[in-house]
Amino acid sequence: MNKIILIIKREYLYRVKKKTFIIMTLIGPVLFAALMILPAWIAQLEDTEEKTIAVIDNSQIFDKTKFTKTAVNIVIEKHRKSINKIISNEKLGTKNVINSIIDNSKKSINSVFDNNTIIDKTKINNLLDSTQTSISQIISNRKTAHSLDTTFQHQKFTVNLILSRSSHLKKKLADTDYLKFKFINSSYEKAKTDFVESGYFGLLLIPENVLKSNKVQYYSEKDITLGIKSHISNSIEKEIERQKFKSEGIDENVLKSIKTNINVQSIKWTEDGEEKGNGPEIKMIIGYLNGFLIYLFIFMFGAQVMRGVIEEKTSRIIEVIISSVKPFQLMMGKIIGIAFVGLTQFLLWVILTIMIITGVKSAVFPEKDASQIKAQTELISTAGSMQNIQGIDAVDAEQSMSEIENIFGSIENINFGIILGSFLFFFIGGYLLYAALFAAIGSAVDSEADTQQFMLPITIPLILAIIVMMNAIQTPDSPIAFWFSIIPFTSPVIMMVRIPFGVPYWQLFLSMGLLIITFIGATWVAAKIYRTGILMYGKKTTYKELWKWLRYKS
Repeated sequence: MNKIILIIKREYLYRVKKKTFIIMTLIGPVLFAALMILPAWIAQLEDTEEKTIAVIDNSQIFDKTKFTKTAVNIVIEKHRKSINKIISNEKLGTKNVINSIIDNSKKSINSVFDNNTIIDKTKINNLLDSTQTSISQIISNRKTAHSLDTTFQHQKFTVNLILSRSSHLKKKLADTDYLKFKFINSSYEKAKTDFVESGYFGLLLIPENVLKSNKVQYYSEKDITLGIKSHISNSIEKEIERQKFKSEGIDENVLKSIKTNINVQSIKWTEDGEEKGNGPEIKMIIGYLNGFLIYLFIFMFGAQVMRGVIEEKTSRIIEVIISSVKPFQLMMGKIIGIAFVGLTQFLLWVILTIMIITGVKSAVFPEKDASQIKAQTELISTAGSMQNIQGIDAVDAEQSMSEIENIFGSIENINFGIILGSFLFFFIGGYLLYAALFAAIGSAVDSEADTQQFMLPITIPLILAIIVMMNAIQTPDSPIAFWFSIIPFTSPVIMMVRIPFGVPYWQLFLSMGLLIITFIGATWVAAKIYRTGILMYGKKTTYKELWKWLRYKS
């Protein structure tokens, strides 16, 4: 026993002092932290270069200037009829002059819309006043003039009401911090010719039949980014849906109130009759991480045992060591020593990764001020009395809060003590089982290149475990998940996937017991191969040769 302890100590100190161990121990946490932090950091990065996209709206749906112009023209034509009715008793020449004045006024007003992206209300009002003055000078009848004044006042009031409402309308193609939409009154050919000089990032052409075709064209000299394409698509889709609701006489608000999102609250009855939150999503994530980590560490540290045996065998140092200790003692010392190395490295990775993430998080993602957090909490808590919060319906906000509460409730009800204890057991048990087999392979060959023929029988169970793991995550109580969590060669991975979902204790203890028994049997087999193969040089080892070694008596 003392010799095994000495070998464990020697193996442990030799490996933790190696440069590769120190480098990997330091690089590992940086890589793990980068995998966790970089996606979040990249996600918050934005292209700060302001881009302006020119929009030609032939549908007159999205450009508020165009549909305001249409509305004003309708008002002018409506009041033209009223004016013609009032002046019906006037001479034909007078009627023609008045209609000519209205036509000229209409053209002038339309030019205000056509030549400006921002509607000049003052100019339009001046044109309306000028029209009224010109017509009033022609009419001599006081009664007719009074009626015309009343009509013009009503027209002016209606036009100003349209202009006022138009100025408060939200842009149907919403701008972002760095993406602006500018509606232009131009043909496609002219816009294409002037594109380079205009400095626009792109040109968006909305056809007249967009409600039927459901297509728009985006032109640019550069490739469109996924973010811009998605923003344009979502904005146009929403407005087209509104227009279709309107044409079909469907109230959009009624439709929104009918739309329902069901939040399924999963509650589990315990053996004591208690009700506990049961969120499968969190358990799936924990199970997947547990299974994958054990698979990774078994391969990584098991391969270290194999390489260590091959290294000592090829350097002939094994001949000196074997003269002082038994092959079994040497193999067990090496396996346990590397197990301690693996645990040390794993613990250092966890500690250093947490430290790096905490440090980077505080530097790159500063915590919000307490008052800011409080304000946001109050805002969310009052969601029920508000129509929406930043575009999110109050119902959706309440459902989101309910889902968050379910997630936290599920986390509280997960038995992390059993998960942690089981993880350590199956990590060590799985490693010892496979490390013994890896050590046997290492002793049977002269170089790492010769290991390929013997690696397949060992790797197949682990690969099967990864394949079955996906089924076990979806249906942890299925027969295939059960049997693969009991079979010792796959149980370290599959049982760790099932444990977060709740496993009967008899299944857990049966799996543990079989793993221990199989480890003892595998160690006995590996020791018989190891004691012969460790001193065998220059001979090609086959499965037939291994069978002979197993039959040799001590």
